[in-house]
Amino acid sequence: MEHPSRVGKYEVEKFLGGGMSQVYRAKDSVLGRRVALKILTEAGAADSEAKARFLMEARMASNITHENIISVYDFGEEQGRPFIVMEFLEGESLRDAIKLGHLGDFKKRLRTALQVARALDYIHSRKIIHRDIKPENINIDETGKVKLMDFGIAKSEGVQLTRAGFTLGTPYYMAPEQVLGKPLTPQADVYAYGILLFELITGAKPITGDSVEKIFQQILYEPLSLEPLKALRAPAPLCDLIARCTAKQLMQRPQSLGPVCDELEHLLDPTRPVPPRPAPAPPPPAQTNPAIPTVTTRSQTADTTPVFQAQALGLPKVFDSLPAALRTQGGLMLMAGGVVVLAMVLIYAVLSLTHLI
Repeated sequence: MEHPSRVGKYEVEKFLGGGMSQVYRAKDSVLGRRVALKILTEAGAADSEAKARFLMEARMASNITHENIISVYDFGEEQGRPFIVMEFLEGESLRDAIKLGHLGDFKKRLRTALQVARALDYIHSRKIIHRDIKPENINIDETGKVKLMDFGIAKSEGVQLTRAGFTLGTPYYMAPEQVLGKPLTPQADVYAYGILLFELITGAKPITGDSVEKIFQQILYEPLSLEPLKALRAPAPLCDLIARCTAKQLMQRPQSLGPVCDELEHLLDPTRPVPPRPAPAPPPPAQTNPAIPTVTTRSQTADTTPVFQAQALGLPKVFDSLPAALRTQGGLMLMAGGVVVLAMVLIYAVLSLTHLI
């Protein structure tokens, strides 16, 4: 593989690794600072969707400014291949820190977890879902400073670049709704954060399996075991927090990472008050069938049929002595019909008598 020696004003110094995109240590020849240079491969540049996602990552990350998120300085295109220029990070990934036992004591681990939660809470406030929270995407320097990295599959609200039937994200940290291919909300990152927090404290993944199918089976159907945390005598509030973050139903998870930060800060400093936890979301109201109208029987309502007076109709006052039911519009029609029938009977009788005579 041939590596470039220069991209624009950036002098390439060392290849650091990569897959669909290649990452180099480089130097800004104008400002003189060391940077990380991420270049999309030729194959990636030829894939319109991969290129669109890469450019979306560049634009999205360049608008993010937070002490716990990697900074993006520049982006552009060189010979048809997009590139991103980022802050060059010293230190190691959280994955290496876990593997090499560099995380320190319980409080140091909580401080690491708190910085990750703050970074995620910030991007969620900007309507961005990371969708790939894992130890490989978190950097820790020698002072313990955390930086969230890699927005390669992050999704801004209202943007959809995922191929149908293709699930993005690392299987061990995927939320149930992500496994099922449902639309994602920030609660998918909350779930992944809960898995990450478990691993950060215990040093081991809570989800195991030697195939994607077995991993997905655990994510969807098997409750998360908190026994490894209890074996380490982790505080009950921390165990409860991890259980809530990794709930299979997204409405049972914390609705944002702000309250999670508050709980972690209280664990680090018990004198710090914890704001009351929001009440669970109420169940949806019972559905009614709009096609079935409400039927009111006559007995449930007052009879408002008007009753006529003799004077109003120009009839003799004797009319007022009739029952009220006969002094209504229906009653008048009934009486008129009766008069007609009676008249016909009388005429028929008269005609019959005349015929006999």
